[in-house]
Amino acid sequence: MKRAAKKTSGKIPVAMPVDDFRDPAVNAVFNAYPKPLKAKLLALRRLIFETARTTKGVGVLQETLKWGQPSYLTPQTNSGSTIRIDRVKSAAGQYAVYFHCQTDLVATFRELYPTQLRFGGNRSILLSAKDELPRAELRHCVALALTYHLNKRKAGR
Repeated sequence: MKRAAKKTSGKIPVAMPVDDFRDPAVNAVFNAYPKPLKAKLLALRRLIFETARTTKGVGVLQETLKWGQPSYLTPQTNSGSTIRIDRVKSAAGQYAVYFHCQTDLVATFRELYPTQLRFGGNRSILLSAKDELPRAELRHCVALALTYHLNKRKAGR
């Protein structure tokens, strides 16, 4: 007996296995990436979920598409600024982690990791499919983005 398809909100419990996709549109975007970039972007996606799971105050992540890019939000707690990931269309073999350009996140990352990471203006960390993922640095940057509003609220007290 077939079960009716269950409609989902796109919200993914942080404890959910990160290889599962709740949103078929997000899954389709990942499946459309060229193989080397797809592997890197999936590793980056796992890092985002792992970081959220271990970062206090983040809560449930929502994975959705914004501007056609896989995006990660914190709707339960509103603790963070949206993180988007995608290939860099103008540069083959490049991909990026995008942050809201009206935050000071990328400026902060640039101060923390001036030689370890490459940046695209005030909105992204640029990565190459040829290189290893700079896990420690990215984990820190992702944690800062996922708690951006939480930290601003604390600073305003």
